[in-house]
Amino acid sequence: MAVSKCSRLCGPLIRELLESVDDVLFDCDGVIWRGDQAIPGAPEVINLLKKNGKRVFFVTNNSTKTREMYAEKLGKMGFNAKEEDVFGTAYCSAVYLKHISKLQGKVYLIGSDAMRQELQRVGIQQVGAGPDPISGGQSDWANVPLDPEVKAVVVGFDQHFSYMKLNKALLYLSNPDCIFLGTNTDTRLPLEGGKAVPGTGCLLRAVETAAQRQAHVVGKPSHFMFDCVASTYSVEPARTLMVGDRLDTDILMGSNCGLKTLLTLTGVSALKDALAHQASGCPTRQGMVPDYYVESIADLLPALQG
Repeated sequence: MAVSKCSRLCGPLIRELLESVDDVLFDCDGVIWRGDQAIPGAPEVINLLKKNGKRVFFVTNNSTKTREMYAEKLGKMGFNAKEEDVFGTAYCSAVYLKHISKLQGKVYLIGSDAMRQELQRVGIQQVGAGPDPISGGQSDWANVPLDPEVKAVVVGFDQHFSYMKLNKALLYLSNPDCIFLGTNTDTRLPLEGGKAVPGTGCLLRAVETAAQRQAHVVGKPSHFMFDCVASTYSVEPARTLMVGDRLDTDILMGSNCGLKTLLTLTGVSALKDALAHQASGCPTRQGMVPDYYVESIADLLPALQG
């Protein structure tokens, strides 16, 4: 398709793009739903893509749900989706530790119960989930008992994040052989009405700063999240479309992996952000310029219904 980057996807171009791909990867929040409400037209788009023979996968940096929980949420909203279609960072972290790191030991987990469940499903034990209040003084903190079987520290979203958890992560990571894994680097979680709360990236940066080490990150824009999908389903990058609402995660991962990219304007990033990256001429920012954009993925409906 001889079109310039960051082109509006409309008319015959939609059908042309869809004919050029076999697989479509969707981010979730801001793309197919907002909170607990489906984006209008999103279930129809997903279901028609599948009906038309496309394989559809859901790739999310959110580590607070298991694949099973995501499949249940998708089903309730009217999406035709199975557990095996979902690739979240809780699941991808477990896959990385089991099959890439080949971890022999326990995980010190700063994260959600969903992460604990995904680790457990692949046979990895964890310590650390849940609240960890502080007591004593600084000399006590530096000498808290540690589990000698812990061989990895994993940081995801943790509503119970605390000074003691930060302290224990530092102590475990003082061993250079201890694996250090992060789910994602998203610093803010956008909410309705322009509000936001701190994201996992804030927690991960705190641990990195304390430990004076950098984590390996499995979530977007890391190549690994796409590798999880591709290794399971033999996905061909050149015939795959990544649909997302964030330039620095969704679109950048798509660019990093050689996928076609589509930005939807129903979430975090605005068109002006993409155009600013494009106009900058900076090579490192060009990866955040999508091939196409739409106001909403509902814009694909006419081509799918025709």
